[in-house]
Amino acid sequence: MSLLSIILIALAMSTDAFAAAVGKGAAMHKPRFPDALRAGVIFGTIEGLTPVIGWLLGLAAANYISEWDHWVAFTLLSMLGIHMIYAGLKSESDGGATDAAKRRHGFWSLAATGLATSIDAMAVGVGLAFLDVNIGVVALVIGLTTLVMVTLGIMLGRILGRLAGKRAEIIGGFLLIAIGATILYEHLSA
Repeated sequence: MSLLSIILIALAMSTDAFAAAVGKGAAMHKPRFPDALRAGVIFGTIEGLTPVIGWLLGLAAANYISEWDHWVAFTLLSMLGIHMIYAGLKSESDGGATDAAKRRHGFWSLAATGLATSIDAMAVGVGLAFLDVNIGVVALVIGLTTLVMVTLGIMLGRILGRLAGKRAEIIGGFLLIAIGATILYEHLSA
């Protein structure tokens, strides 16, 4: 597999993570570069590990993964999106956006979003098990590409969050649901 092919796979695997990061960045209260980098590391690590897991599962699990990955991603992203919309609709006096913003964008929330956007990379890993490819190199390139894309997405979301104001979290929630629906649609229509 050529380096160009690996880079194209990495870009394809990181696009939904980038979109989710834009939504997260818009919903976060003034994310700084270290916050964006932290999110990038979390997403990149997960996105880099999932093709390795898929590669290890190989052909035996290919049907199971490809049959359910889109439903798992849709469910996780929709649940996270609904939670963000609900939190964005709550008034600040009810413990709305400002009180809980850091909790909602903590490690577990970012990890859940990262997992939801990387399940398709596991299926890619299964396919790579049948090619002459160094899975370590592919996983590293996917992970690093995702790290960069998510870091940029969070910072771009910060700018969009300033423009959207209080509605940023609601917009981010709808964006996560749209990503989940897109993943579901692409897999069901393929």
